[in-house]
Amino acid sequence: MTWNIAPELISLVILGIIWIYSRKGSHLPSLKNRMFQGCLMVTFCAMLSNVLSTLMIYNTDTVPLLLTWIVTQIYFILTPLMGMAYFLYTVSVIYADSPSLKKIIWTGITPGCLYAVMVLLNPVTRNIFDLTEANGYTRGHLIFVTYLIFYAYCVASIIVTLCNHKKIEKEIYRILAAFPLLAVLVIIIQQIYSDIILSGSAATCALLIIYLHLQNKQISMDYLTNLPNRQELLNMLHLLTNKYPVRGFTLLVVSLRDFRQVNNACGQQSGDAFLKSVGHFLSTIGPAGNVYRFSGDEFALLFTQENSDELDSCVSAIRERMALPWQINDYRFLIRAVMGIIRSADCDGSIENTIGGIEYAVSQAKSGKYGRVCYCDKEMLEKRERKHKVIRILKDKLADKSFEMYYQPIYSIETGKFQYAESLMRINDTPIGPIYPSEFIPVAEETGLIIEITYVILDKVCKFINRLRDLGIQIDSIHVNFSAIQFSQQDLSKKVLEIIESNNTPMPAVKIEFTESTLAENPTVVAEFAEEMKSYGIMMGLDDFGTGYSNIATVINIPFGTLKLDRSLVQASIKNPTSALAVKNLVRAFKDLNMKVVAEGVETEEQRQLVEEFGVDQIQGFYYSKPLSETEMAEFMRNH
Repeated sequence: MTWNIAPELISLVILGIIWIYSRKGSHLPSLKNRMFQGCLMVTFCAMLSNVLSTLMIYNTDTVPLLLTWIVTQIYFILTPLMGMAYFLYTVSVIYADSPSLKKIIWTGITPGCLYAVMVLLNPVTRNIFDLTEANGYTRGHLIFVTYLIFYAYCVASIIVTLCNHKKIEKEIYRILAAFPLLAVLVIIIQQIYSDIILSGSAATCALLIIYLHLQNKQISMDYLTNLPNRQELLNMLHLLTNKYPVRGFTLLVVSLRDFRQVNNACGQQSGDAFLKSVGHFLSTIGPAGNVYRFSGDEFALLFTQENSDELDSCVSAIRERMALPWQINDYRFLIRAVMGIIRSADCDGSIENTIGGIEYAVSQAKSGKYGRVCYCDKEMLEKRERKHKVIRILKDKLADKSFEMYYQPIYSIETGKFQYAESLMRINDTPIGPIYPSEFIPVAEETGLIIEITYVILDKVCKFINRLRDLGIQIDSIHVNFSAIQFSQQDLSKKVLEIIESNNTPMPAVKIEFTESTLAENPTVVAEFAEEMKSYGIMMGLDDFGTGYSNIATVINIPFGTLKLDRSLVQASIKNPTSALAVKNLVRAFKDLNMKVVAEGVETEEQRQLVEEFGVDQIQGFYYSKPLSETEMAEFMRNH
């Protein structure tokens, strides 16, 4: 009997290429990756033994019969067990985190082990094949078991995949369902054309599909730096937390600051070269095989052992290197970096807590609150968790518009009456207790929730103004604070006017305030908005003047109705005559520009007398009243 082994030789070469490239891919020691390498090894050995056995059978006169027996025996053991290897790979993908994984694996290998025993007994039973000098190679009456075992494992792979299709991603489901089916079809063709050996081709086709879609190094590697990517880091963390929970780890993320400037100055190509250089440097000083590209200009170093000396040495090396200039082509520049560090012991081993904590640590390092290296400990994780709770509360309050509004009266020195007020949002009733503006305002601004919150506040203020008027209580205007991010909205003017008009509130009864930081960030946008609002009778107010963000030239070019002196100016003037003189002259200058000057944060009689000496028009502060609820404010206005 003769066989055509050309397809097997070609498939052997292709399989060798896949094996070589797969070794450059994911180094994650997961069961899935180990199983894939096992599939490659079993398939390669089966194909090689097949080719060698065929050649030896052709040359029984020159090759020792015993050697031919051994190689052929190996071929018959390994070939059907390729199906078992594919089955185990499928199981390792689907049941990776299942407690029943070991039981499924032991159940799955049992038929293969029994078949292997059957082949090992073949020299005695001759049930699978026989090999003699006189008759050469002949098939045994149980040789069909070889194909039966292979088919059984392929069918088992398909059944397991179909039964778990809801648990796995669609793409993975298609691959796991397709590759054993393809292998079965090729083997069926071989049985039809028995003189062509295609078992290796079937296996190679299946492994090629798996490699391209599930094991390709491009899935786990960053194309630019050739480092493992973020997903590979997540997979590694998942492996550590689930398979080795006792083994501690430390994650260090290095974030480059102002990297955009490198791209702007040198071009993207040089910027990419810089990232490669940084990645290469970190690979040389970081834990071997555990340096990852975390995001665009961030790199992660994973220490799989709790070794403080190694971590400290690495942090020091990064600091020293980042203090030196980088040379990329003709460009030479310095670039800063900040680092966030988190230990598994502090985040309870949760991947969500680990990634969330490290990103929070990096953001805090960028803020400068903790220096350029920020350790995310349990206290910081608690702060992060509280921040998330605040965000959820803000979203809930925004959804049902249940913010509480308070108002602080503003005293007019000229009339001796309280003709104005500032609106203040409060969140008192929450599962975590009262949340103060110093906490929820920055969170609202960071998340962008402040935009819709401000519109809700404006609507509530309009309704309160209408309520006061219905009660016969006269109030000239109520101040509403706008955040800097509010001015990023293209339809801001339209939205503001719609809210006021829908409530039938007089336009001049609303005064829009914003801080100096807003003016410094968006002077042109603010000026255009102020001019448009003025045309409708809505005046603008500048809050917290004196905190150092704006200059006089910018202020005088915007039609402000009022300007509030920050409480820090009042407090400084009490202690320092020079400061008092400067503030007094500022007040005079602004009044000459037809602005009303408000002194805020006035709490004592001494401060009240001082600001009146300055010549301010209005006074706001605890000296006259704390912020009041709507009912309290209405009563206060009625009595005053």
